[in-house]
Amino acid sequence: MKKILKRIVIIVVILYASITFINQQKTLNAYKTQQTSLSKKIEEQKENKQKLLATKEDISSAEYIEEVAREKLDMYLPNERVYIDLGK
Repeated sequence: MKKILKRIVIIVVILYASITFINQQKTLNAYKTQQTSLSKKIEEQKENKQKLLATKEDISSAEYIEEVAREKLDMYLPNERVYIDLGK
């Protein structure tokens, strides 16, 4: 009777340990996937930051200001002739 009870307890402990191990592996895999995703997002944001820093440096240049004034604000230099294509 004691041997049977002892074997049952050992089997239950082994089953519990196995189930716990499997659940922890699933959780670790989920965390690893999440880490990979977040690492990608970090790299994308670093690239975006570099682009924004480059744009920040360009904003103060006269060429950039003139380009924005022409394209977005339809402003031109004095005495500059502007031709409009009516065919479009």
